[in-house]
Amino acid sequence: MSQRILIIDDDTDICLLLRRFLSKNGFDVAIAHDGTSGLAMLDTFTPDLVLTDFRLGDMDGATILLKIKERLPHVPVLIITGYSDIKIAINVMKQGAYDYITKPLFPDEILLTIKKALSQPTHYVHIAENPADVSENPATPAARKDKKANYIFGDGQASVHLYKQVDLVAPTNYSVLIYGESGSGKEAVALEIHKRSKRAAGPFVAMDCGAISKDLAASELFGHEKGSFTGALAQKIGHFEMADGGTLFLDEVGNLPYDIQVSLLRVVQERKVRRIGGNKEMAVDVRLIVASNERLIEAARKGKFREDLYYRFNEFSIDVPPIRERKEDLMVFAQFFLDKTNEELGKKVKGFSQDVVKAFHDYPWPGNLREMRNVIRRATLLSETDVVEASTLPFELINYSRLLFNEPSNTAPAPVQEPPRYYAPPQPVVSVPAPLPSKVDLKSTALDAEYEMILNVLKQVKFNKTKAAEVLGIDRKTLYNKMKQINLNS
Repeated sequence: MSQRILIIDDDTDICLLLRRFLSKNGFDVAIAHDGTSGLAMLDTFTPDLVLTDFRLGDMDGATILLKIKERLPHVPVLIITGYSDIKIAINVMKQGAYDYITKPLFPDEILLTIKKALSQPTHYVHIAENPADVSENPATPAARKDKKANYIFGDGQASVHLYKQVDLVAPTNYSVLIYGESGSGKEAVALEIHKRSKRAAGPFVAMDCGAISKDLAASELFGHEKGSFTGALAQKIGHFEMADGGTLFLDEVGNLPYDIQVSLLRVVQERKVRRIGGNKEMAVDVRLIVASNERLIEAARKGKFREDLYYRFNEFSIDVPPIRERKEDLMVFAQFFLDKTNEELGKKVKGFSQDVVKAFHDYPWPGNLREMRNVIRRATLLSETDVVEASTLPFELINYSRLLFNEPSNTAPAPVQEPPRYYAPPQPVVSVPAPLPSKVDLKSTALDAEYEMILNVLKQVKFNKTKAAEVLGIDRKTLYNKMKQINLNS
């Protein structure tokens, strides 16, 4: 019997395209154009999976997810969301959604995610509300094992130091401040601290402060009562309440508006929260872990961040090094992501060719571990042999040196050499040897390399930022952040 999929989306064209595509791939598909009719169909069409838009005319993704889980708790639910709603969708995942898919929709990506969801023996909620749930839910051990495997520290000196810091602070109740570049694994480190703490059975709630507008930040943090402001159609529980008994992770906390920082300071000091429009203060038992890609003390000196709030957060700080400073573990990370992707795709790709190993060591990985994971997932999907070949890598990665120094496209490939232990970009040939500098700034050198590579890619795609982000293997938001960092916006 064909597996059944229920699609709930108010976009008629998307529904018809998905039905046609999924039907051709052997699924029995039903369609509903709003949440109410979708829920009604559960009585006559029992689905094996539900694919629903996050924003429907009559209810949002969180509401419809809750109602589906009440009736069919083991049916995986996939959320369709726009890019601006990704962080909201991630929060919905913490309430039981299996995964999210961003618009524009790509059929192969949807099919792969659906097959992965349906291959799971049972679905599980990511957050345990209390210790009893951990022992009573038979899927919890597998869930916790899967989460534990979502991050690897490595064996290099920088990795060992990071691991020791996590191991040291995890059993305490200290607030932790994590610094690191985008994609370096700050949230994964925060989750690892939570899992090793006495709060492991409680919820781990993450919020990206950079993705929330000023108007919604207070509501997301503290919640609101129905009717407290225009658009408050129902009571909302804030992240502090959701994290009660567990850990609240605030990513890019430096992006919070200054007036929200004032309210946040009071909650951090008193461990009491009041919803917007409410009169009652509620005590919350929450451990705070915050992350930033800029030094908060510097932001405080510039007047962008409250200094007293910084000292509240900074009971213990951890620096997550970028991947270019962890070259000893580069292929350890690559093999880890390859093994995970093999498991996901049901493939048996064993390793990487020498060309790929060299390309990995030459490349500065501006998107860090997140970029590497995406590159390897793509390469594994395209691989037709038992090793990842250079032909499966993105253009800008395998041609990094040529792009950086504007070499012609017909340049003969350099002979394969043993990969260097640390990243050192090749230098252009000059007629007179340049004198050695008195001091080498590795970070500045890496930024210069990023500048040249991004600029060259932008030139090649005629400054189409969407295409440039695709070629670079990063999303548009990361590209804009990189351009801002290296003063390339103009």
